[in-house]
Amino acid sequence: MPYNQPYDQPYNQHCSRASELPTTTVQLNHTAVYASDRQLSAEFLAVILGLEVGAPVGPFLPVDLGNGVTLDYYEKRDEPIQSQHYAFLVPDAQFDAMIARLEAVGVTYYADPGHTEPGRTNGFFGGRGAYFDDPDGHNMEILTRPYVRP
Repeated sequence: MPYNQPYDQPYNQHCSRASELPTTTVQLNHTAVYASDRQLSAEFLAVILGLEVGAPVGPFLPVDLGNGVTLDYYEKRDEPIQSQHYAFLVPDAQFDAMIARLEAVGVTYYADPGHTEPGRTNGFFGGRGAYFDDPDGHNMEILTRPYVRP
């Protein structure tokens, strides 16, 4: 699908979520995730998390996280991808299946963000968690309990 709308047009003309406006709180709606191959990276994450890849919107390939937030994969082939960190709060009942999917596709997971404890999960904040790299080296995290904030 070609993206013919200029970027100076309001975002709500391009987004089906415009009917959900206005909101009374600040919420993350979407963020761009740079990838050398947007299809590969979006499908990788969707498979691991048990989600689906949406239809392209202009140059973006969205993965809807189900809480009103999308990761919009954007392809950059002419320059290196800067590694970012993305953390996903996931249902405890689905955590083991996500670990199994990582193992099935041969991706090593780690108990720590520095990737020094391979094949292990953590017990941060009374939950379970793990870190893994996506195809472009983004440091992905799945956790079943949110971090305790002071």
